[in-house]
Amino acid sequence: FSRRHKLYREELNLTSPAAPLPLRPEASWLQFHLGISRDGLYPRSSPTVNRLLRDMQDFTTISADYSQDEKALLGACDCSQIVKPSGVHLKLVLRFQDFGKAMFKPMRQKREEETPEDFFYFVDFQRHNAEIAAFHLDRILDFRRVPPTVGRLINVTKEILEVTKNEILQSVFFVSPASNVCFFAKCPYMCKTEYAVCGNPHLLEGSLSAFLPSLNLAPRLSIPNPWIRSYSFDGKEEWEVNPLYCNTVREIYPYSNGNRLLNIVDMAIFDFLIGNMDRPHYEMFTKFGDDGFLLHLDNARGIKRTTLLRLQLLAEPEYRLSDVMRESLLQDRLAPVLTEPHLLALDRRLQLILKAVRKCIDTYGEAKVVANDTTQPEAPASARVKLTT
Repeated sequence: FSRRHKLYREELNLTSPAAPLPLRPEASWLQFHLGISRDGLYPRSSPTVNRLLRDMQDFTTISADYSQDEKALLGACDCSQIVKPSGVHLKLVLRFQDFGKAMFKPMRQKREEETPEDFFYFVDFQRHNAEIAAFHLDRILDFRRVPPTVGRLINVTKEILEVTKNEILQSVFFVSPASNVCFFAKCPYMCKTEYAVCGNPHLLEGSLSAFLPSLNLAPRLSIPNPWIRSYSFDGKEEWEVNPLYCNTVREIYPYSNGNRLLNIVDMAIFDFLIGNMDRPHYEMFTKFGDDGFLLHLDNARGIKRTTLLRLQLLAEPEYRLSDVMRESLLQDRLAPVLTEPHLLALDRRLQLILKAVRKCIDTYGEAKVVANDTTQPEAPASARVKLTT
């Protein structure tokens, strides 16, 4: 199968380098990058984001490759630090015109499948529809920290196999007994055809997440999460056993002042709503300093007033979170993205968050729990990411 498609590529001269293309200033990817500010990845009601979502759905794929994560697994890795079998979380980098680039996560589970209660944290597949839903939820909460993400049907033969120059990726394609085109991750262990994803026979749905600016244009820091979870069966992290842990964190830079700790609370609320149990690190753009927003890739008080007000609004019957999410997700071509049980789970989790906040307010008083961030000025134009071409 691989040899046949290699000959096909050679016949079409697909392996020869293409002529360099100019960068169009109006390209949606560039405009998205230029719109990043201290307040978020994009402004509220950004027309650029809507155009970027359409382009990711419509543009022809011009190349495909493994992500850096998969490539790292092909080299040296400390396998003792990995609980889940590698190879099940397959993702690819797809490139488009105008230097567009997006992360493709293929469908591994049907929408109605729920994670068994007895599963260990990291055995579950990464869900492509969860990536799409996370972007919509992040936008509804007005965090604007998740890169634009959209669903798309990909022809794995024409849009991955026939455009990739990675011979390892080419080698993992095969035709299943049901005559469907499949492929799997290539890594030192536990990467077999049992973990393959298959088209029907060529079409496979998945999520596409827009890439952020390259690190040389917009450097980012990856910072350990103070509330990282334990990665062993019997061990516990300090925050799980030390009741004074939070007070200790509050005294340590950069959590001793500014908004960093409040932003981590936002991140924790977001992760709880989407069911994300693994946030070992968070990322920040270095340009915006200590008070920049945290990328959801991921003052020592409890919760921002703006966050609390929005959560309270989304608990009202007229603006119920599940209803707002359902309406927002109808815009995606893979709709329905979430099943009703998953949508209703958002409402239940929201009530648990508000209950926890009310308990904190009753115990410590609103002044010590709710931070007033409603008077913060908008970031000046000089605080925007500067990109050069």
